[in-house]
Amino acid sequence: MDKYSAADEHEKYKIARRNDMRADYTIDQKMENYSEDDHAVWRELFDRQMKLLPGRVCDEYWEGFETLGVASEGGVPNFDKLSDIMEKKTGWRIVAVPGAIPIGPFFEHLANKRFPVTEWIRSRSEMDYLEQPDCFHDIFGHVPLLVNPVFADYMVAYGKGGLKAMDQGAVKYLGRLYWYTVEFGLIRAKDGGFRIYGAGITSSKTESVYAVESDIPNRIGFDVMRMMQTDFNITALQEVYFVIDSFEQLFDATLPDFTPYYDQLKGSKAHSPLDILPSDTLLSRGKVGQLIA
Repeated sequence: MDKYSAADEHEKYKIARRNDMRADYTIDQKMENYSEDDHAVWRELFDRQMKLLPGRVCDEYWEGFETLGVASEGGVPNFDKLSDIMEKKTGWRIVAVPGAIPIGPFFEHLANKRFPVTEWIRSRSEMDYLEQPDCFHDIFGHVPLLVNPVFADYMVAYGKGGLKAMDQGAVKYLGRLYWYTVEFGLIRAKDGGFRIYGAGITSSKTESVYAVESDIPNRIGFDVMRMMQTDFNITALQEVYFVIDSFEQLFDATLPDFTPYYDQLKGSKAHSPLDILPSDTLLSRGKVGQLIA
């Protein structure tokens, strides 16, 4: 199955589950729908990442991972069981969805401590490349950090900010922020190196090594305005990563009203991921980013 036919299968699945979908785009996870091969795919993905992540992923991720007790033995985990643990720690719960949902309901879920997790799991043809997030990406990549109180609060603030951004025509700016933090963010390590916290990296065989060890991408210090003004590439390894000092820094940066930021950004030209600006805190100069905007 090539990536195009796989995408078709995902669309057929969403259509099949449409009658089960509630007004907020959630569905019930049906464990009986997973085949033994689905569970085997989960186990293989899980075991592969567990060999790659030690020494590369941040401590906060491991702490959440251990708290949840996510394991490979049984295959695809039960969302409700994970939610019961999360709720006791940070008040968050998982809600199952058939696939990508509209941005409004997505923001609404985050603002109310509900994290949408895709019910289906990828096919074997998509083990190394996935066009749309599946439950492995969502559970393995995103959910462990929702046990961390500071990061969990950041996600609530992001959801509330997203609802405001919709009224201000500024969703694309928050989309870039999400991409460079929640999906592809790095954090400084105590030893001075870089560690992963973004779900797009933690769930990826190739990027989990490339993001922290490759000399190709630029790594730039965290800057909200800079990130919201920078485009990204969804089909290739990242050319730039933005690095936070701590989750407290990330949360504090999202507390102010973003309206003045949006006013500054409107009408401005977006930066390429390749650009290096004079104002950047360049932590690691890569081989791809030799341009000065």
